[in-house]
Amino acid sequence: MRLLFHSRSRGVLLSTLAGLLLLAGCAATPVAPSNPESNAQLTPATRITRDLLHLPEPKGKIVVAVYGFRDQTGQYKPAPDSSFSTSVTQGGASFLVKALKDSGWFIPVEREGLQNLLTERKIVRAIETPTDPVKPGTNLPPLLAATILIEGGIVSFESNVRTGGSGARYVGVGANTQYRVDQVTVSLRSIDIRSGQVLNAVAVTKTIYSYEFSAGIYKFVGFQRLLETETGYTRNEPAQLAVKEAIEAAVVHLTVQGLRDQVWFAKSDQQVLNSLIVQTYLKENEANARIADGELPSHASDVTSPLDSGE
Repeated sequence: MRLLFHSRSRGVLLSTLAGLLLLAGCAATPVAPSNPESNAQLTPATRITRDLLHLPEPKGKIVVAVYGFRDQTGQYKPAPDSSFSTSVTQGGASFLVKALKDSGWFIPVEREGLQNLLTERKIVRAIETPTDPVKPGTNLPPLLAATILIEGGIVSFESNVRTGGSGARYVGVGANTQYRVDQVTVSLRSIDIRSGQVLNAVAVTKTIYSYEFSAGIYKFVGFQRLLETETGYTRNEPAQLAVKEAIEAAVVHLTVQGLRDQVWFAKSDQQVLNSLIVQTYLKENEANARIADGELPSHASDVTSPLDSGE
């Protein structure tokens, strides 16, 4: 079968042929998501996860307690999703406990489900209470007490921090791209349970990147013959993975700050000096502290004092 193209432009003819080939390819092999029926797998690791797993060996592991890691943003998903669905995960405490354990520096003890744990211990004592006064019962060991309390939460979620895109269309053939950047911030602090003193505190911000690409053709290829085709894809970074990565980064920063302030110690000082991870995070902390040391201009330096102005 032959198609007669009534066009005087060679470029229009080529673009029309390309559109027809694209349409034929889409009709022959429909595009499907990659691995739509793949099995469940472990949550993918990030660069921060690798940093967390390769921290220097501690002199002694620290027992820590996490009572909760709440969502303090108050942000809900916009319509039409749901007015009762939050923008960030409510399972931050689970991510935090796993990050503390994976670091190799801390021994987390169960506190978020403490009442459940105490109930089970009562059940064990009730079942194994001896009926024979001569036969002793089972003595449960005491619960492990924490020396450090970890507090914090998801303190901020900002949507549409930055948006943009670009596109072009010529004689019915065009393509465009759009992107959006969101931000989530988590805060973490370590507290000495003996004095209640806040030993270290850190806040980490992670960007959430969303990207969309689309292309289409809408034009007449002949008398009363209209060609219309569309294609495109979107990529949205999962918000819960962004929260997980931010929590892991906060744990690394908290550990490195404790090494710097000698709150806890590594197995050897040479490990700290030779650790590229520790030195990198120390430099990042120092860069953020330069404004306090006067190396970067502060807001106060821009304000003219009444004494300087002669008033």
